[in-house]
Amino acid sequence: MIRVLGVMAVLWVAGWVIDIRPFKRGLALGAVWLTYGVVLVGVQALRGQPPLIDDIRVWGAFSVLGGLALGYAWLLTRLKSRAPAKPAKQVQSPVPAGKFSSAELDRYARHILLREIGGPGQKALKAAKVLVIGAGGLGSPALLYLAAAGVGTIGVIDDDVVDASNLQRQIIHKDQDIGMPKVQSAMLAVKALNPFVEVRPYQRRLDEASAAVLEDYDLILDGSDNFDTRYLVNREAARARKPLISAAITQWEGQISLYDPARGTPCYECVFPDRPAPGMVPTCAEAGVAAPLPGIIGAMMAMEAVKHVTGAGQTLRGRLMIHDALYAETRVFEITRREDCPVCGAKH
Repeated sequence: MIRVLGVMAVLWVAGWVIDIRPFKRGLALGAVWLTYGVVLVGVQALRGQPPLIDDIRVWGAFSVLGGLALGYAWLLTRLKSRAPAKPAKQVQSPVPAGKFSSAELDRYARHILLREIGGPGQKALKAAKVLVIGAGGLGSPALLYLAAAGVGTIGVIDDDVVDASNLQRQIIHKDQDIGMPKVQSAMLAVKALNPFVEVRPYQRRLDEASAAVLEDYDLILDGSDNFDTRYLVNREAARARKPLISAAITQWEGQISLYDPARGTPCYECVFPDRPAPGMVPTCAEAGVAAPLPGIIGAMMAMEAVKHVTGAGQTLRGRLMIHDALYAETRVFEITRREDCPVCGAKH
């Protein structure tokens, strides 16, 4: 019997080497074992001798165990054959330009349901290129909502790095991003939110030399925190005939408007022709700012961008909105173009 068991072990290993399924190997070994039992009883009968009871008992015990194992394997095979097949992982074919993948349609379904946006509006958002100046308090929510809305190409320009003091209000950055360039931190957050958008980070300060980047975009959002940059952005956007959504915040108050002198509205310098005297308008670092305020105004910037791109509703073109968060008051003023404006006046 030991020899027979050895032969069966060799057969099992050989079947495993040549990749025969376990169930079929079990059938082959069962046939060998059954043949051995027949031979064991038959030889004794031919010799006219009674069967060897001990050998028959051992053979019978092994037969029962083998039968149980074979039945278990058969049952598993049947159950696996009835189980629903796992869908093969499909490799998505490239989506043609201007078209949406099924994943994008699911993502933007709530937008597409809006009558004012619909499919054409979402297509316009996907084709849009929006540049956000500043990845700070205003830029953080604006960037996130532009990405969530499906703006196809988003540029972000900032030369600063993430500091612990930023995290009170600049929600696009995380504690582990401290010391990282803000544009890199912002890019990672935007891509994590929506992998279908393209993010272009520019780690530099916007100045006369780098302002040419505005030419590559359809719409400019200015969330900078100083007047030098605001006036520069306004001048360059007007020169490039690009609409500009500019906002500013301090303490509890924020303001926002859409400046588009190429289409008849005033520019930023029409409304604010003179820079405030030093110390009259303190920065957030000097005077403080309520944490949710930049979220409110920054989200409004993104909302104005979505309306401008899709043509939905009435934008703040030619109007200035001032929001007082401390007293929950919002006022909207009509603003007019100045003929003597050095940026967009009659002589320019």
